[in-house]
Amino acid sequence: MSTHPAIGGLPLVLGGNVFGWTADRDASFAILDAFHAAGGRMIDTAEAYSAWVPGHKGGESETMIGAWLSSRGLRSAMLIATKTNVMGQPGGLKPAKLADHLARSLERLQTDYVDLFYAHRDDPETPQDEVAMGFQALIDKGLIREVGASNFSAERLASAITSAKRIGAAPYSVLQNQHNLVHRESFDPSLQAVCAEHGVAFLPFYGLAAGYLTGKYRKPEDFAANPRGQRARDFVAKGEKILPVMDAIAAETGASLAEIAIAWLLTQPGVTAPIASTVSLDQLNMLLRAVALKLSDEQVTRLTAAYD
Repeated sequence: MSTHPAIGGLPLVLGGNVFGWTADRDASFAILDAFHAAGGRMIDTAEAYSAWVPGHKGGESETMIGAWLSSRGLRSAMLIATKTNVMGQPGGLKPAKLADHLARSLERLQTDYVDLFYAHRDDPETPQDEVAMGFQALIDKGLIREVGASNFSAERLASAITSAKRIGAAPYSVLQNQHNLVHRESFDPSLQAVCAEHGVAFLPFYGLAAGYLTGKYRKPEDFAANPRGQRARDFVAKGEKILPVMDAIAAETGASLAEIAIAWLLTQPGVTAPIASTVSLDQLNMLLRAVALKLSDEQVTRLTAAYD
């Protein structure tokens, strides 16, 4: 995972949070088909997707992805990542909890293993040795291939890796934290150093900042017009400085703002591949163009400086 083969030939991970939420079955299957056809090989989901929607309980995304994998016969061709302990509950990463929650995810995904199993959030109450042993037990049973951390601090990621190595367990080899043009504090230099030292692949989520970096949220009424608008509001303070720079670079390159946002991520130290979700084929095609877009050094410098 940390050396790219699990990403496949395309440096892009398809976010699954929209499947079963803002993308129904037909839309989800069409997006997944097109992603596979374009060379995409890794899909990211979680047991919690989409529990925040009224009437949902979580697992909707996994269920949709599982139905697609089964109907297309593509399980061995795709790399599936899922996550547990979204609330960071005390004891949420105890071995018994890991095994129980993974079993439910596997059932929904219609598979007998996942390629990457994340701690969605840290569990400071459970000794890190115990957590590492719990993940290792799942590896030993062939139920997971690699272990990932999400929403971890540099200190906790480093100590978890050290603990796992000390007891002979598989350490976290992938980190998934938020990182984008308008939010950079979750992958600061200290985390970048930990990842570099231990060979941890970094797969940033919210590459488009909940859609804010598409440029479609410009006026107060724009936020109310979209189900993800409330999340996008979080990025306004930084975005008011960065969107004008993106607008200028869009004029220079002919690329959309979303393409520029993803292309910038791919220039950043330590970034293996961004995670981005889409609800339409047009949006997926935009992501594919973003992967191919090459920004100049001067353009990257302007975008980076705008945050400060």
